[in-house]
Amino acid sequence: MAHRTKHSPVDPEYLQKQKEALRRRNRQVIYFNDSEMAAIELYCDKFHVATKSVLFRQAIMEKILSELDDSHPTLF
Repeated sequence: MAHRTKHSPVDPEYLQKQKEALRRRNRQVIYFNDSEMAAIELYCDKFHVATKSVLFRQAIMEKILSELDDSHPTLF
């Protein structure tokens, strides 16, 4: 028989701090021309994207993190 370890419950104050840290408070507005918007609409229809903000946030952050990772300081 396997022994189960008893885990202590997570501190509610810690969970509240985590939730606060993830809250999005900074708003940015972007504008698209008609052809860009048409491409976005086509993509969302094709891949069943319901929330465009998630798509934009994910695409932007992937690009930023990728470029930051690629441009890290080197020794030589």
